[in-house]
Amino acid sequence: MRVLVVEDFEVLARSIGTGLRREGIAVDVVLDGSDALVHLGLTRYDVVVLDRDLPGVHGDEICRQIVSERCESRILMLTAASSVKERVDGLRLGADDYLPKPFDFAELVARVRALARRCTAPLSPTLEGGGVTLDPSRRVAFRASRRLELSPKEFALLECLLSAGDRVVSAEELLQRVWDEHADPFTTTVKTTIRRLRTKLGEPPLIETVREAGYRIGGPS
Repeated sequence: MRVLVVEDFEVLARSIGTGLRREGIAVDVVLDGSDALVHLGLTRYDVVVLDRDLPGVHGDEICRQIVSERCESRILMLTAASSVKERVDGLRLGADDYLPKPFDFAELVARVRALARRCTAPLSPTLEGGGVTLDPSRRVAFRASRRLELSPKEFALLECLLSAGDRVVSAEELLQRVWDEHADPFTTTVKTTIRRLRTKLGEPPLIETVREAGYRIGGPS
């Protein structure tokens, strides 16, 4: 999952970004509306966490542009304004959900995950492949009856591969979906994380390396 946080109060913006990353979510953080539009033009985001009162380009205008371009990104609008009318106005602009400040971080995470599920094709509550069962909502994964102790990045990477079914997922796509804009495109982090994940999955091998193409859930590498 890839999320864009657009919030001009830097302390809050960085806090949201750090918290979401701890949940295994790839996050980019921007502090004004103009920068948000640049990012939206370059990257496909599952969810945009959007403050309404922004410098540069107002949050309302960003919301309008996302909707008018029929972008798949879901919008969670944040604002200190909490009246019913203001919430209704935000939803009329095209926001998918609305969360007034101050908010509980656990609720923010739950709403982001719920919106991300809506921006993709419907999936079963659990993902399965090669004897592995992964439950995205409970954040647990098992192989046979053994629970897998995975880091947030390992879990997100496994989720991405299982969601793809038989499709080969390139290292570039994994880097974009599981990490964020600060990830070095020339880094070996995908290969390193795949290696750690393979070790934790155990035998028989589950993740197949497709030469010069990427990875998929299959068989021996």
